[in-house]
Amino acid sequence: MSGKRQWMAQHVSDPYVKKARKEGFRSRAVYKLMEIDEKDRIVRPGSTVIDLGAAPGGWSQWVSKRLQGKGRVIALDCLPMEPLPDVTFIQGDFLEDQTLEVLLNTLGDEKAGLVISDMAPNMSGVKAVDIPRVLELAELAMDLSVKVLAKRGVLLMKIFQGAGTDVLIKQLRTRFSRVVIRKPKASRPKSRECYVLSQGFLG
Repeated sequence: MSGKRQWMAQHVSDPYVKKARKEGFRSRAVYKLMEIDEKDRIVRPGSTVIDLGAAPGGWSQWVSKRLQGKGRVIALDCLPMEPLPDVTFIQGDFLEDQTLEVLLNTLGDEKAGLVISDMAPNMSGVKAVDIPRVLELAELAMDLSVKVLAKRGVLLMKIFQGAGTDVLIKQLRTRFSRVVIRKPKASRPKSRECYVLSQGFLG
């Protein structure tokens, strides 16, 4: 069986994929965020939440439901995303000045209480190539969070453990009072994927 067909077979039989379909969520990734939130209570009613790399919208969808109309969700992605109730979607690359300007205008005088990022580049399967690209995205998400987070705000982002991870963690610890690694059950066991949770933005 080819790698692509093998992945598809695993994907179709994945219990989280089945659960997401049954419960009406756009992706299995929602259960990763759900588990982290159950443990660390990062999604708080009244917060403004920015979701980077949001498409197809599973995280934004769940956060919007969790906020119950008390707060805002601003989702960004280069790819189009089907509309979601109570979610403002900005299509564009947040690294581009124009997209960043739209985001800052959308925020207005507010600051975000939470930035979440499940972004990952197209994976080549070559660890020496993929891990630096994932870490670069994480660093860019961290740089954006410095611009938009309120004091004591929270940043949650995906990384792949490997060379360079320790450097990123050290950088985060200069900007946040608490930095921990989370590996939710919904993350595939063979994947090097995990999430860095940074709480208490120092401003």
